[in-house]
Amino acid sequence: METIIIIVFLAGYLAITLEHNLKIDKLIPALAMMAILWAIIALTHMDVFEVNTQLRELEPTHLDEILLHHLGKTAEILVFLLGAMTIVEIIDYFDGFATIKGFIRTKSKRKLLWLFSILAFILSAIIDNLTATIVLITILQKVIKDRETRLWFAGMIIITANAGGAWSPIGDVTTTMLWIANKVSALQLVEHVLLPSIVCMVVPVLIASRFKAFSGNLESDMNTLEEPKSRYGATMLYLGLSAIVFVPFFKTVTHLPPYVGMMLSLAVVATFAEIYSNSKFSISNVEGEGDDTTGHHSPVHHSLSKIELPSILFFLGILLAVAALESLGMLFHYAESLNEAIPNTDIVVMLFGIGSAVIDNVPLVAASLGMFSEPMDNPLWHFIAYSAGTGGSMLIIGSAAGVVAMGMEKIDFFWYLKKIAWLALVGFVSGAVTFILLRDFVLNA
Repeated sequence: METIIIIVFLAGYLAITLEHNLKIDKLIPALAMMAILWAIIALTHMDVFEVNTQLRELEPTHLDEILLHHLGKTAEILVFLLGAMTIVEIIDYFDGFATIKGFIRTKSKRKLLWLFSILAFILSAIIDNLTATIVLITILQKVIKDRETRLWFAGMIIITANAGGAWSPIGDVTTTMLWIANKVSALQLVEHVLLPSIVCMVVPVLIASRFKAFSGNLESDMNTLEEPKSRYGATMLYLGLSAIVFVPFFKTVTHLPPYVGMMLSLAVVATFAEIYSNSKFSISNVEGEGDDTTGHHSPVHHSLSKIELPSILFFLGILLAVAALESLGMLFHYAESLNEAIPNTDIVVMLFGIGSAVIDNVPLVAASLGMFSEPMDNPLWHFIAYSAGTGGSMLIIGSAAGVVAMGMEKIDFFWYLKKIAWLALVGFVSGAVTFILLRDFVLNA
């Protein structure tokens, strides 16, 4: 039966990886794979186990209990993401991200490269790397008219956004998963991963800044950027970002799961959004909204309707599918055999990072949660957060930021492989070496 389980998982995984070739949304194979795996377990009465992290052994349990356990852990992540996505959409409703355009005051390509890179690094740590990439490429399209130049900027935004998301518990889905699973704490994650992430960003940008693509000045007129559509845009931007940053502090003080703090933040942001939307000075020309709209259906309902629900369903499918393998004890045994084959866990984790460029990093991190039983804030978890977050930059299909940039700018897979991939690899390795040196000679000194 285990062979059938593995075949179903690999077939579903292959369908997810070949999403663009098959022209089937990856949520479909993810949900189907999850349902079929659990159905096989139930129909064949396979034994299920819970991993005892203290004793490092498997303990028998009941199917209903383990499924409810995994559903609860998955729901924590999904509800957290729903809250964060809604806050970001509310900010966008008030055109708050237009405020960021005000920082762009130079025509020098090299200075713009550093400006966009720093913005991507900081923004992705707060609103996640996917959203940061969407915001910055949208601005990029208004600033740079030459497509070839824009492609280079977009490629560098992918690298720096992924680097920025790796050190923050709210910067990437994978780091959020580790944080919610109590594998890392916010403070220790920042302490261990911030410097390697900075190195991962700075090294490629330093190299790229010497390229011909980033020499000289832009020909476009910087004054073509539009003014924000709402007078409350800046207020909602700072309020929304502050509300998201508040969540780790809320968890630290109350010891409640992060989604509780995110729901509180959403409630506060939504309250101000409703107040501002009822003001006659609120929004001058939001698409599809007029002065006579029903107040209570905007902006919160409007924002909820724009959430990427397919992504939420994909996470549900893939996390519960990996949970099925974990419940059968397969990941536990695989980890034991992997540790015997490759005793150096640093190499294993770096292979995880490289692997995340080929296949989705979400199931890789989900698998690592079931494979390793190290305690909270063990450096292994911090290294996994770094590797899974930044390794995906090596291929344009290796991260959510890369996929969305590919769609927005129609970036060719092989163009990215030839021009950007090696920069991402240099940044990844530089940051990994920095992490190991920091861990062995500074933090453990």
